[in-house]
Amino acid sequence: MLIIRKFTNKCLRIRIVVRNFANKFRRFSMENKKVYTEKQERIARFAKALGHPARIAIMLFLARQEQCYFGDIHDELPIAKATVSQHLTELKDAGLIQGTIEIPKVKYCINRDNWMLAKMLFQEFFNQEMAKSDCGCNK
Repeated sequence: MLIIRKFTNKCLRIRIVVRNFANKFRRFSMENKKVYTEKQERIARFAKALGHPARIAIMLFLARQEQCYFGDIHDELPIAKATVSQHLTELKDAGLIQGTIEIPKVKYCINRDNWMLAKMLFQEFFNQEMAKSDCGCNK
């Protein structure tokens, strides 16, 4: 019984040491983590949401509509209904589209405020002057 108790106490001490090390490592990682600006995070989120041809097709389709039911999108695009749903979710999570539920249908349209924000952020991003470089990469 004494041997088991000593072994248990030793294991407990080892767990405490490991936990303390993990906590110190976690704090070190957080302190040295690069922080991106809100603008950089936003551009990246919009870019990720637009990073699939089906989502571009959905956005183009919705841009031509004032409001759009889910069934219309599925009928318009050559992709499976489940896939359309996943892409709509990604676009909605990024804030590029918005939807309302009118049982039994779900209606989607472009979130005009975020569309204008995305447009402004991408224009600003792509209109930046590039540094002149003679590194030979453009050959």
